[in-house]
Amino acid sequence: MSPALLLPAALAALAALLIPLVIHIARHTESRTVDFAALRWLEARPKPRRRPRLDERRLLALRLLLLAALALSLARPVLWDVPDDRRVLGIAPGVASSTVDSIAEAGDRVVSLTPGFPGFDGSRVAATTGTISLIRQLDAELPPATPLTLVVPAMLEGADAQRPILSREARWVVTDPIPVAPLPLAQAVPDLVVRHAPGATDPVRYFRAASTAWAAVGTRPRFTAATVATPLERDTGALVWTAPGPLPEAIVRWIEAGGTALLSVDTRLPVEGNPIVAWRDAVGQPLATAENAGQGRVIRLTRPLEPAALPELLDADFPDTLLGLLAPLPAPARVAAADHAPLQGAGLYNRPPLDLRPWLAFVIALLFGAERWMATRSARAIAP
Repeated sequence: MSPALLLPAALAALAALLIPLVIHIARHTESRTVDFAALRWLEARPKPRRRPRLDERRLLALRLLLLAALALSLARPVLWDVPDDRRVLGIAPGVASSTVDSIAEAGDRVVSLTPGFPGFDGSRVAATTGTISLIRQLDAELPPATPLTLVVPAMLEGADAQRPILSREARWVVTDPIPVAPLPLAQAVPDLVVRHAPGATDPVRYFRAASTAWAAVGTRPRFTAATVATPLERDTGALVWTAPGPLPEAIVRWIEAGGTALLSVDTRLPVEGNPIVAWRDAVGQPLATAENAGQGRVIRLTRPLEPAALPELLDADFPDTLLGLLAPLPAPARVAAADHAPLQGAGLYNRPPLDLRPWLAFVIALLFGAERWMATRSARAIAP
């Protein structure tokens, strides 16, 4: 634990200590001349020199301490590496208070794994999706020697792609040892709309077949195809544009407003983003790239829409691939807590220092109260 000043230049305010010194000396040297008749018969003599004296030294000391404390507060005093040996219990959302009571011991600091890490009051914390990120943040804010215990439910929401790595060995307590099977994510199937050049209907059949494969048994596929002159409906789910040349301005505005479009290799879009490869062939060559355009998304094919150049159109899994391009599933974020226990090995974080200004403000308030009491009391004694 080492003290420091974040703004040492503010100590220049200590020059204000001269103010009460001057005031106390000036008050003592004040004099008033009283004339009376006998003065005319006295011979004028030079006044004897007197050494300056300070009256009310206790009041002066209080005022000096008050100004010094104010100057120190301006310099932002802090303490680095404040030790704290208390064990910290981080309670994740979904953990019952009865479980916490059986784990917590006297002297433990029990906090909820929610933003701000408030104290756990026994109520059931609402579910959140950032539990893993909050665990990393709590580990970064705690002193290196502080023991950490994390109490989590059987299923965690908002998990990352890998187990969290902390700077300390944390005890991982799963409240329910029976893992609950995660619910499968239902992939939304969009209404597929194809726009083609007049007479160029050959690529349409591949997308009609994919839409038919998406449809549930006994239902008709949600698929429409028309020439490029046909305007889009407002509720168009996903667009496949197979016509060459520049994309019409109306279609560009639809994409930027949040639409998703698959463009053929010879379609030009006047919007350039940061494309990433979204589809590869069996040997790793890119077949389509994806990029953002405003609030929408654009998938660009790298080969012509014909089996000779793109044999994947005839594959049995083409409908699934197309659905993954137009309506990708979100990354899985639900995991069994028993399989996601933190690992140790992260470097130590630069912890923020302990700010001493709140404590200093309390001292300043006490000094100010004492100074006002001494300055206004009725029995003040002024030195002669």
